[in-house]
Amino acid sequence: MAGKDSVAVLKGVGKQAAETLKEMNIETIHDLIMTFPYRHEDFQLKDLVDTPHNERVTVEGRVESEPSVLFLGKNKSRTTVQVMVGRHLIKAVFFNQHYVKTKLHIGEIVTLTGKWDRGRQIITVSNHSLGPRTDGADFEPVYSLKGSMHQKTFRKLMRQALDLAKDDLEECIPSKFLAEYKLAPLTEALEWVHFPPDGESLKQARRRFVYEELLMFQLKMQALRKKNREEEGGSFIDYDVDKVRNFVQSLPYELTEAQKRVVNEISKDMKEPFRMNRLLQGDVGSGKTVVAAISLYATVTAGLQGALMAPTEILAEQHANTLAEWFEPFPVTIALLTGSVKGKKRQLILDQLAAGQIDILIGTHALIQPDVQFKKLGLVITDEQHRFGVDQRRVLKDKGYNPDVLFMTATPIPRTLAISAFGEMDVSVIDEMPVGRKEIQTFWMKKDMFGKIVGRMEKELAAGRQAYVICPLIEESDKLDFQNAIELYSQLSSYFHGKYTVGLMHGRLHSDEKEETMRSFTEGEIAVLVSTTVVEVGVNVPNASFMLIYDAERFGLSQLHQLRGRVGRGSEQSYCVLLADPKTEVGKERMTSMTETNDGFVLAEKDLKLRGPGDFFGRKQSGLPEFKMADLIHDYRALETARKDAESLVNSDEFWTSSETECLRNMLEESGALSMARLD
Repeated sequence: MAGKDSVAVLKGVGKQAAETLKEMNIETIHDLIMTFPYRHEDFQLKDLVDTPHNERVTVEGRVESEPSVLFLGKNKSRTTVQVMVGRHLIKAVFFNQHYVKTKLHIGEIVTLTGKWDRGRQIITVSNHSLGPRTDGADFEPVYSLKGSMHQKTFRKLMRQALDLAKDDLEECIPSKFLAEYKLAPLTEALEWVHFPPDGESLKQARRRFVYEELLMFQLKMQALRKKNREEEGGSFIDYDVDKVRNFVQSLPYELTEAQKRVVNEISKDMKEPFRMNRLLQGDVGSGKTVVAAISLYATVTAGLQGALMAPTEILAEQHANTLAEWFEPFPVTIALLTGSVKGKKRQLILDQLAAGQIDILIGTHALIQPDVQFKKLGLVITDEQHRFGVDQRRVLKDKGYNPDVLFMTATPIPRTLAISAFGEMDVSVIDEMPVGRKEIQTFWMKKDMFGKIVGRMEKELAAGRQAYVICPLIEESDKLDFQNAIELYSQLSSYFHGKYTVGLMHGRLHSDEKEETMRSFTEGEIAVLVSTTVVEVGVNVPNASFMLIYDAERFGLSQLHQLRGRVGRGSEQSYCVLLADPKTEVGKERMTSMTETNDGFVLAEKDLKLRGPGDFFGRKQSGLPEFKMADLIHDYRALETARKDAESLVNSDEFWTSSETECLRNMLEESGALSMARLD
């Protein structure tokens, strides 16, 4: 097959060129033709009437004046000439190309490409040719190259490679999908993606390769999911439906439709012989803890134990107190295990746990210590799962025989990223807030109104409520002119002296100091808590009704929403004030978005568009793949389709045996995503 031949067979590839191509991970003809352009130069002739300001444009016109040259210094010049384009007399400006003065003559036809200044009627020329267009090459591919490799040389090599390989290219997309989605065949798509005859051909080539990329990625995810389910097995949790129903009816409020749907999804998983591996997303205050409680109780009715791991002692204690209250009328034994539980008390919990006398263990990372042993662990729930490392989550899971696993997060993840980053997991979403919860009123104010805002905060304090003040830095910085927590703490302590207690919370405090500060705030001893983002997750103080976020433009939308979610947890109306003077349009758009909606999923989608997927998760933690052609933000519909198709493929016997899908199976094998032998 020509595709497997070395690029050395191509005319013009000597030793140096071969080494340069190898640096670009191109060693075979197949490697070369699958190296796509990152953009195309568009040389289609455009009408200036339809061309927006500052857009790149190619036009054809007649020279109407002698060029004039202005020398601006050493090797710098500005050449100007008038050109009649259709009915428009425009100026063409050439920077540092004074030689064009001798080539441009009145009455000659010239083709110009450059940026169009609509207001001044000027084209700043980046590319030009004498005479009218004759070659018809409207689109010219531009590749990401290394070393001394030039675009022109690379295009010639690409042309040779396509001509060599076109007769033995193997189509990997099943024919039913090609027909259903009207996708271009591989041979045509490769020709069009490199050398498109027109804009529509380029669009169709991109459609095909976006789908193929996403299908392959989702096949890896779904095959991994299938392997995990079939190889690991799992606990068949035969829970008592009537007992679970009684528990749900005993709760202080009725479940929302979204909570009911999610509970049914989890319950169905628990009855399966496979290990549940599910991510539960729910906005701040949407009621994930209730879902966790129902799942844990179902596990207990089946004679198994449950574990709930939280990232902080305060959050673990909150969960323990809440569950103890809900389970009080039921025969359920709950224990709390954190780093603060020591000595005989800790040993008693460990003994009772190993003996099966504790039904539900709630705690922090203390749950994953080697001496913590369960008798029969059936369900593991990890709250705010992103706060724990992969190894920490795995250790807790390994304390039982493949227990069902439920990850919970209050950080709304856009569906496209959930499908991508958690593709091997099932995803449940609570997308509805409990009835009666008051929407937090959010305001964007400028920094010169700080005094007025503190006065508004004081009204809330006078009514017996509490407030958060959030800022991005801990100490004063010479480089960043942003308000810091220590300075703000000092100012507010002085302002409220003798009236209200002000507390300070930040990441550099010792863990004992953090716990003590948060406990004081939770119990109402501190009225105003000045803090960095350490309060972003897991703090539940229903009496806090006011939040001021200083330098709010420093935060992303999702983080702002998480911070805002610390208020609005009680029955009183709550307020969030964003103090910001953003200098960029993106910063202003963030502030406006926060005032327009309290829906975390809407804000997460907006944040994704403003920041991109890598910055949304943090590039090192994202786990997101690098795609040649696909864009997770713009191609979300194709991603949804690819996931559906991949799931149907890997769950069909035909996929693993048919000759038509052999190409896909080989690509899976070559990718190292899994061992086919272990899947058969």
